[in-house]
Amino acid sequence: MMDSEILSAFSTHATIIILKMMLMAPVTTYFRLTRKAFANLEDTKLVSSREDKKLICVDPDVERVRRCHQNDLENIIPFVLVGLIYALTGPPLSSALLHFRLFTASRICHTVTYLGAFPQPCRALCFLLGVAVTFSMAYHVLATAFVL
Repeated sequence: MMDSEILSAFSTHATIIILKMMLMAPVTTYFRLTRKAFANLEDTKLVSSREDKKLICVDPDVERVRRCHQNDLENIIPFVLVGLIYALTGPPLSSALLHFRLFTASRICHTVTYLGAFPQPCRALCFLLGVAVTFSMAYHVLATAFVL
């Protein structure tokens, strides 16, 4: 039977990383406004009295934030889906906590290293840790509940 502590721990960690992912949208907006680099012509009116085609540009800082946000979407959504199924299989509490804590830490560190432009392999190691955690949980799910 499922341990409610496991589901509580999963809910806590899933909420933390989802909020972190949601925070990336305002960070992108901040960078767009401060760098005056917009994707759409109508958005330029936020900083100019008229639409200005010169403000439609690609800024490396804005693109860095966007790529970080995209990476979150590609990794956090699978973690939440696999993690929920994993939590429902009733793994040992210590194993579940280890998985949830490692993934949460890896995503926070990934964001810090991405936005801070830390040298590689810092960001890659954070990314790979998160992917490994998700695959480890998926393996446990399949090993526990594999039925064809």
